Amino acid sequence: MNYSEITPYIRELAELSDTNNHIVPEMYAQYDVKRGLRDINGNGVVAGLTEVSRIKAKDKDADGNEIPCEGQLYYRGINVRNIVNGFLEDNRPGFEETVYLLLFSKLPNKDELERFCNQLSAYRSLPPSFVRDMILKAPGRDMMNILSRSVLALYAYDENPDDISTANVLRQCLQLIAEFPLLSVYSYQSFQHYHNNNSLFIHYPKKELNTAENLLYILREDGKYTPLEAKLLDLALVLHAEHGGGNNSTFTTHVVTSSGTDTYSAISAALGSLKGPRHGGANIKVMQMFDDMKATVNTRDKSAVKDHLVKLLDKQAFDKAGLIYGMGHAVYSLSDPRADILRTYARKLSEEKGMQEEFELYETVEKLAPEIIAEKRKMYKGVSANVDFYSGMVYKMLGLPYELFTPIFAVARIAGWSAHRMEEIQNAGKIIRPAYTSVKQENEYVALSKR
Repeated sequence: MNYSEITPYIRELAELSDTNNHIVPEMYAQYDVKRGLRDINGNGVVAGLTEVSRIKAKDKDADGNEIPCEGQLYYRGINVRNIVNGFLEDNRPGFEETVYLLLFSKLPNKDELERFCNQLSAYRSLPPSFVRDMILKAPGRDMMNILSRSVLALYAYDENPDDISTANVLRQCLQLIAEFPLLSVYSYQSFQHYHNNNSLFIHYPKKELNTAENLLYILREDGKYTPLEAKLLDLALVLHAEHGGGNNSTFTTHVVTSSGTDTYSAISAALGSLKGPRHGGANIKVMQMFDDMKATVNTRDKSAVKDHLVKLLDKQAFDKAGLIYGMGHAVYSLSDPRADILRTYARKLSEEKGMQEEFELYETVEKLAPEIIAEKRKMYKGVSANVDFYSGMVYKMLGLPYELFTPIFAVARIAGWSAHRMEEIQNAGKIIRPAYTSVKQENEYVALSKR
């Protein structure tokens, strides 16, 4: 039996399912239900409290009315722009410091940071035979699925997996933060070897390297990278580490954690959420959109680029989804601070890599897209480039394969997930259980002989 085949009978059942689904978009307004847990302006329904991070996209005018403002992102109350400026001015990596801040709500001093980095370094390994038994023996085509499967498998290697005390959950989270780069890259190497017939190489991480450096080292066959490459990947990890409790994967972490389950199950569920193209896979769509644009349009001609963007919105180009990927955000309107920061350093890397022309194309689309979207769509708020718009180009310039774009997002976001899991365990006490309004009328049961 071909278990992957969609048989005629399955198609028949699917048609029956579609036919009997009578919920239509208008019913959400009729029953006053916030579809997608958002109001008409895209604001999320408040479902909890958090100290981990905050997003600011609105301010108040003199009359107390809310008005859009330049986007700001705060980690534990500290503006992420200031965090980035701090470690870049010192010419040092920032991801480990950011992880410490997110977990413990304070910036570490020099000794605390060194001790913390040493602990992560000590955890930067996998159980004996894990790579062979869990990754190489069962290679897959999707890195996020392998990553999720590997996280669940680590449960079996943990002698105390179900203890949800603060100390034990923290230990598990720190281990996963350290292990995620290895799980992601080794999964990719396995995929390349078994599915693309490329040579297999497995580099063990180096204790003296930080997270970004180790990721580049174990990914590349020669293990080499430039200081700017490591700096920019580290910056990308910082900017992706956390983004408020309302994003889909972080909310998933809260929901699953509230049930009292183990860390591996909670993080695996978050990975399943992040895998979705509406969440973590968005930067891949941006890259594919630009690849298609370069293949079909004279990108040096701004009028041709503008016409192509119109076609994208009119569902006449690329995947015909009617979207310009990388533009717009659920919260930000005037600007996404992460995109603003990445843009500056992406320009520097484009000069090092000789990709200035491609970077200029991104800037052109970033300028034209909001104007075109405003003309073609009914807008409730402004539109600007989001972090996915530039992160995909950064990863491409770093030579990272598309298959690793979303796993690297996870390498960063495991920090935020861990902080939110700790917060839920320490402050919740109730399982998260939202309500749904049933719109199905009561029906009588009919005996089988009379149907």
